[in-house]
Amino acid sequence: MKPLWYTIIALLTLFAAACENKMSEIQGISDYDKLPTVSSYEFEMLYSDSARVKAKLTAPKRDNYEGDNPYVEMPQGMKVIFYDSIKQPETTLTAKYGIRKERDGIMEARNNVVVTNSKGETLNTEQLLWDERSEKLYSDVFVKITTPDQIIFGEGFESNQNFTKYRINKIKGTINVKNNPAEPQ
Repeated sequence: MKPLWYTIIALLTLFAAACENKMSEIQGISDYDKLPTVSSYEFEMLYSDSARVKAKLTAPKRDNYEGDNPYVEMPQGMKVIFYDSIKQPETTLTAKYGIRKERDGIMEARNNVVVTNSKGETLNTEQLLWDERSEKLYSDVFVKITTPDQIIFGEGFESNQNFTKYRINKIKGTINVKNNPAEPQ
């Protein structure tokens, strides 16, 4: 009878030791600050100023995070359409990931960012920031701008949010310069 009791006590001790959890692991599972407070699917949001629609943001999934520095994350990608003064689409921005810092009014697009304007110009980069307050797009990483007649590379860039007026930093590439017919060759 005693060997059976020793076996049962040994098994119970083994099970009790195996069920031990580290407090940090338990807290990590129940850390609500790391979970979104709201998740939305097939999300659409309009940005307007003085009752005029300026842009439309769509995303397959949008997660809101509260706390000291609230932010919105679009982990499955996003698309922003910027409109002109008569609500005609002027520019499109797409990315595979987006995050918006609520207090700063800054949206960051990452991973295969593509911006196309109505003039047929395309910007490709891996990171782009949109300052909603100043209505500017900018980046400090490698950019490639393709126009109908040239391809321009650079390290960094800044433009208006409609990508119709832009400046490229540390420019590289072939730039075509048209001669003025009135000037001698």
